[in-house]
Amino acid sequence: MRFVFLGPPGVGKGTQAQMLAERDSLMKISTGDILREAVSRETPLGLQAKAFIESGQLVADEVVIGVIRERLSGPDSRFGYVLDGFPRTLGQAEALSKMLEGQRTPLHRVISFEVPEQELIRRLTGRRSCPRCQRIYHLNFHPPRQQDRCDVCGEVLIQREDDREETVRRRLRIYEAETAPLLKFYEAQKILSKIDGSGSIEEVFKRLLQVLKDRF
Repeated sequence: MRFVFLGPPGVGKGTQAQMLAERDSLMKISTGDILREAVSRETPLGLQAKAFIESGQLVADEVVIGVIRERLSGPDSRFGYVLDGFPRTLGQAEALSKMLEGQRTPLHRVISFEVPEQELIRRLTGRRSCPRCQRIYHLNFHPPRQQDRCDVCGEVLIQREDDREETVRRRLRIYEAETAPLLKFYEAQKILSKIDGSGSIEEVFKRLLQVLKDRF
């Protein structure tokens, strides 16, 4: 089976993708992971991606799509996969559809995880990290034993710039602008399902499995 998981920052799609991949022996393919792999291996596309990253720019669509194409051409992709967070734009979605059409391996389902904005903000702004040992905490879900101190090394915890509310709100606006046409694109193909991403990880996973059971 071939799936795409979509959703804004903090929605938990990566966790759900990993759980489904482990349950059904699928590959979980994250754009960030395969870009880092391509960079570390210094492939031609990896070197192009590295140039964008080092200059502080978003990696160009043609490079991202090229890396995805390379990954999906591997023999292990024949057994199915979950694309986590790709495509992000309509252009990427159109390129992916064209690529899969050429391979005669169309997507089976696109899952969009949805959570109210205030809950996403609570999830993302509550994160704290240790600048020394990199351990991650959350004020609501995984707080440190001693307020503002790392359990492991005792360092004062910090809030990363990406987790500040103004930054989180800006990331959510960008996601909305990029993804609205993407959802319409997959709705028109009749392969889009929307899932409530609120609640525990286990509750969301049960909803996901029910949607897949109803469809296949």
